[in-house]
Amino acid sequence: MARTRTWVSIALAGALGVSLAGCSSTGGKRAEDARKAASAQGRAAVNTPKWTFAMITHSGDGDTFWDIVQNGAKQAAVKDNINFLYSHNAEAQQQAQLVDAAVDKQVDGIIVTLAKPDAMKAAVARAEKAGIPVITVNSGSEQSKAFGALAHIGQDETIAGEAVGEELNKRGRKKALCILHEQGNVGHEQRCAGVKKTFHGTVQNLYVQGTSMPDVQSSIGAKLQADKSIDTVVTLGAPYADTAVKAKADAGSEAEIDTFDLNAKVASELKDGTLGFAVDQQPYLQGYEAVDLLWLYKYNADVLGGGKPVLTGPQIITKDQAAALEEYTKRGTR
Repeated sequence: MARTRTWVSIALAGALGVSLAGCSSTGGKRAEDARKAASAQGRAAVNTPKWTFAMITHSGDGDTFWDIVQNGAKQAAVKDNINFLYSHNAEAQQQAQLVDAAVDKQVDGIIVTLAKPDAMKAAVARAEKAGIPVITVNSGSEQSKAFGALAHIGQDETIAGEAVGEELNKRGRKKALCILHEQGNVGHEQRCAGVKKTFHGTVQNLYVQGTSMPDVQSSIGAKLQADKSIDTVVTLGAPYADTAVKAKADAGSEAEIDTFDLNAKVASELKDGTLGFAVDQQPYLQGYEAVDLLWLYKYNADVLGGGKPVLTGPQIITKDQAAALEEYTKRGTR
């Protein structure tokens, strides 16, 4: 077992090292070239059978967060000689049907999110009954073990929210608006509840239609116009941070915009001071480790976590760290 883990660590370090070396030497173009080369021309580092793993998420269309998750999963799939399938649907019933379809295809492993766990329980049980190993990622850490998954990979959303509340205290904030862009997503509720738990000021939740950025912008703008005492807006996804910045400008508000998750735009706006801070849960790791752990289970019956989530966050990122991470966000791995 020790030899296997050592070998896997070397393979992971090698795969990442190719990209890191390119990034640090001449910047973005070389890093992008290295990413494309690793993705398109990489070869398996193992001779195990070409198993098929399916990842089914609750992502809506165009959510760039899941592009980063996929980048990690695809990188690991190349290394592990895996046929990787990806599908998504923001509606829980449709997501469950996609899991059922993967079971019908008799895939060799399933990676799934449990943003709305009650709707996913029967589909996950069907996979278990069919003998297909399941790993949950991102959402549903509290339900993962009970549903029979091998492991859960992601951040504890309550702990992440608590970290935000503590950071707001350090910044002397008094009144925050927490923006929830997916109705019924348990992870989002846990994030805002975590903020309320540790923040010494007041927190108000604002539900918005996340699939419509104009609606998001107008909803936040209206709230900021109506209540000038709001000094902080916390968005729960990177794409919504820039929309909140626009809403702030429309409303003539002085509120600080902070966000969960990271992308190239967020890194840029952290660096120039447009945003206060971001909470990174490292989505690349969620995809990479999920594929790698399924491969380890198929190859060597390995599991990680001991029934507890394998945490990938939270990490508070401010202006001080943004410049160092900006290149990684541009190549789609942070």
